[in-house]
Amino acid sequence: MLIRVGYDIEFNLPAEVAMLATLNVHPSRSLDLLEPDEVRTEPELLVSNYFDSFGNRCTRFVAPTGRLRLTGSTLVLDSGKPDPVKLSARECPVGDLPEDVLQYLLNSRYCEVDRFSNTAFELFGDSQPGWQTVQAVCDWVHQKVRFDYSTARPTKTAMDVLTERVGVCRDFQHLAITFCRALNIPARYATGYLGDIGVPPGGPMDFSAWFEVFLDNRWWTFDARHNVPRIGRVLMATGRDASDVALTTSFGQADLCRFYVVTEEEGQKPAVAATPIAEPRASESNELLQMAG
Repeated sequence: MLIRVGYDIEFNLPAEVAMLATLNVHPSRSLDLLEPDEVRTEPELLVSNYFDSFGNRCTRFVAPTGRLRLTGSTLVLDSGKPDPVKLSARECPVGDLPEDVLQYLLNSRYCEVDRFSNTAFELFGDSQPGWQTVQAVCDWVHQKVRFDYSTARPTKTAMDVLTERVGVCRDFQHLAITFCRALNIPARYATGYLGDIGVPPGGPMDFSAWFEVFLDNRWWTFDARHNVPRIGRVLMATGRDASDVALTTSFGQADLCRFYVVTEEEGQKPAVAATPIAEPRASESNELLQMAG
């Protein structure tokens, strides 16, 4: 299966600003790329690439005052198979975990693990260890949390989601990640493309979030929002939570004024018209455009 992925994002900059972008396909999928995967800027700027501490490919540049447009598109070779499932996958004892995995058991910006220990064991302490426990977490979050774009906000933590029981993709994943970590199962946040391949159309295209857990000495994909194996995930970045994988980070003011994402099977007619928009719509991706400093 061939999947076309891409984006067209535009900002208005009141002043010159340094920016970081995490918009490339993840290095783990580099052999699947059939076209170059580069961040293009208008106006054309001097850009450099680097790998962050989580292994994500990132771009940095300094943009002048005025309009800034970021675009990119590539073609991805995909197996066409749904997310792998291994019901027998076992938990790894904490004492045997690789050192680089240990950080995914700890508190992070949006995942207050220390506040979830009692609740996690009350809800899931009787679940069969391993895959079954993670699936029980996903089932609970999927059933108890209501999806609503209008409730998106950049400050919402896992505890907020547990209390309010409503959110967007990233909120579902933050809550599930925090429960898993409280149960001593390493879990990390993932972001990327997930089109409506093999499922009914769901509306305008967007970036998506899911999470991964470490079982049987490898990472496995789970998704508390959709809670079913999906076809065509294209990973962009992983981190402790959404703060580590922001699509863009600006060190100064950068006002989003246009946002467009495409992810579809090549050769298929889009189920939803993917036309650029003059103003940013309600989108969880809008909450992943950070301003620092």
